Amino acid sequence: MGEQDHSPGKELQHWIRTEAPGKKSWHPQAYALGAVSNFMSTFLTFPIYKVVFRQQIHAVAVSEAVRQLWHEGPQYFYRGIYPPLLSKTLQGTLLFGTYDSLLYSLSPVGPHSLGHRWAAGLMSGVVEAVALSPFERVQNVLQDGRKQARFPSTFSILKEFNSYGFWGRLSLGYYRGFWPVLLRNSLGSALYFSFKDPIQNGLAQQGLPHWVPALVSGSVNGTIICLVLYPLIVLVANMQSQVGWQSMPSLWASAQDVWDTRGRKVFLIYRGGSLVILRSSVTWGLTTAIHDFLQRKFHFRKEVKD
Repeated sequence: MGEQDHSPGKELQHWIRTEAPGKKSWHPQAYALGAVSNFMSTFLTFPIYKVVFRQQIHAVAVSEAVRQLWHEGPQYFYRGIYPPLLSKTLQGTLLFGTYDSLLYSLSPVGPHSLGHRWAAGLMSGVVEAVALSPFERVQNVLQDGRKQARFPSTFSILKEFNSYGFWGRLSLGYYRGFWPVLLRNSLGSALYFSFKDPIQNGLAQQGLPHWVPALVSGSVNGTIICLVLYPLIVLVANMQSQVGWQSMPSLWASAQDVWDTRGRKVFLIYRGGSLVILRSSVTWGLTTAIHDFLQRKFHFRKEVKD
């Protein structure tokens, strides 16, 4: 406790904590850094996501999911990338920016306790779910190969949703499957922000290059969170791929249907889990490393100016 810690993570915390009293407790750059890091990681990992989604919907092996995409042709391989690219960029903006604002509202000076990080992460996940669930909904319909003829474009999906009444647009259209999305996002965000910095700081003390602790911390977090919340991920994908008044079972009925179609076996729920783990590990590793790099660069530049 008496020693001064010069690890990379502690340096960033020190830069932020030592701001002059009276300055605003939110940092606009947090929103920009989150947007850029999520945009880059999403673009790089989209091919993995496409294969994983096919497995979740059709319950097929990796080779079969790849075969389906190959059979459809390269012109469809990046079909549906714009909604996730936009939504993930907005996700990074909201997730990192809202977390930063909430954290410094709860604890303006620091150090930030596990409870503060958990609460700020949980609430940022709630904001993320409310704002971005419609994007994920459209994306999941576009990704379902069974609906390419009926819904060839984003516009055709929006036209279908807007044909419903007001409450239908929400419950059957844009916010179909919202409750599992809310649970998944809030818990996932709370877990990520609670343990990201402790893992990164612990690794940084080993004298590793600056980018390694952030990459490993994000990868470990992404892997564990994905394993814990994977059943919710499968449930969301199945609920949000459904369109039409006649194919809208309740949350419980949807969960029961997923359980039945997977043969009532847990290991079949996790079918395709290897690719999901890989995608989550790579995505969150890249996101965390890019965010840490940009944040470090910003603070160095600010320090030089000051």
